[in-house]
Amino acid sequence: MKMLMVKVLSDVVQICNPMSLTLPVMRRVCDLVSGSLGYCCEGQLGSDSPFSATSAEKRCQTPNATRRVALGPTLLLLLALPLYAHMVSMSTGDLRVEGAKATYELRMPLYEVAHIADPEKTIFEHIKFEGARLIDHKCAPDSTALVCTAHYEFQTAPEIISAEVTFHTVTVPNHVHVLRAFRSDKSDQAVFDISGSKADIRFRPPTGLEVAVTQMGGGVQRAFGGMAQLLFLFALALAARSVKEWAALTFMFVVGQSVAVLIGYQPNPKFIEAAAALTVAYLAVEILLLPEAGSRWIVVGVLGFFQGLGLTEFVAGSGYNPAYVIGGASLAQAVILILLWLVTRQLNKVAMITRALAGLLLGTGLLWFALRLRG
Repeated sequence: MKMLMVKVLSDVVQICNPMSLTLPVMRRVCDLVSGSLGYCCEGQLGSDSPFSATSAEKRCQTPNATRRVALGPTLLLLLALPLYAHMVSMSTGDLRVEGAKATYELRMPLYEVAHIADPEKTIFEHIKFEGARLIDHKCAPDSTALVCTAHYEFQTAPEIISAEVTFHTVTVPNHVHVLRAFRSDKSDQAVFDISGSKADIRFRPPTGLEVAVTQMGGGVQRAFGGMAQLLFLFALALAARSVKEWAALTFMFVVGQSVAVLIGYQPNPKFIEAAAALTVAYLAVEILLLPEAGSRWIVVGVLGFFQGLGLTEFVAGSGYNPAYVIGGASLAQAVILILLWLVTRQLNKVAMITRALAGLLLGTGLLWFALRLRG
C-alpha cells in the first residue's frame, strides 16, 4: 500500500510538472485544479501562471499555509487510489458437467493477475464447488488472458451445484466473474462479485420472471460497480444547474449509455477506461470554464455513450439481454442521481465549493487518464 500511495502521488505531481505545462491549455488546467483546491503551488507551475509567483506567495503566507500545501495532492491521492481498480474487470468461466465429473475453464484478463505472485494456485483457492474434489488444474497465458483448466469430481451426479467465487478479493474489488454451467442440453449461469460470492447452479430452464430479475439485478450491480461510475454520476449531478437541467442531463445520459449497449461496440478495455476518465474531466471543465454554457445535455449524451462502453463489456461477457441490463442500470443510476442532486443543489449555492469540487474532479479525471495510459 505504501508503494501504491507513492506511485499515485508521483503521478499527481507529474500532471503539473514543467514538461506538462509547455501547452497553455495544460497550464490553465493545472491552474484551475490547484487554484480551486487552494494548493500552494509555487515552484510547481510556470512563472507566468496566474496561480504562481505573487498569488502563490500570498496563499503560502496565510496561517493555514502548511495544511493548504498538502490539501490538493492529498485529496487527489485519496480519490485516485480506488481508480487503480479497473473500470472493466471481468472474467468468465465454463463448467461442463458429465455425470459426476466436471471440467472448468477460466479466462481472466492478464492485467488482472499481473500483481499475483502465483496466480494458478491463488485462483483455485478462490473458487469452490460444494461437494466436488479438485483433481488437477493448469494455467497458461494467451495473447490477452490467462486461460486455466481444472477437473473436478463429485460424489454423485449433481442436480444443483453450490458455487462460491471470491476472485474480487485477489484482483480488484469491482471484479465480476460470470460462470456458465452446462449439463447435456441444460444450462444455467450465475454472476459473482463483491455483493454476492455464492450462488446455486440449477440445471433447469429459468422462468421469465427469474431471467428478468437476475439480469436486471446484474444491471443494478454494474451501476454500483465501482468508484469510476459513481465519480461520473457525481460530476453529472454537480453540472446540473436546475431541476429541469438535471432531468435533461439524466435522460440524455441514459440515452447515450443505452445506445452504446445496443450498438455493442467493444473497444480495448484500456480505451474504455481512458475515455471514462476524460468524461469526468470534461464535465469538470464545463463547470469551471463554461459555467453559463447552454446545451450541456448534448455533451452529456455523448459522454454517456462512452460511459456505456463498460456496460457493453458486461453484456457481451454475461450474455444477458441488453434491455434488462439497461433497465436495471438506468433505474439504479436514476436513484443515485436523485440522491446526489439533493446534495449538490445545496453545494452549488456556494460558488467556491462548486469550483473546489470541480477542481478535484478535473484533477482526478486527468490523473486517472494518465494512470491508464501508463498501464
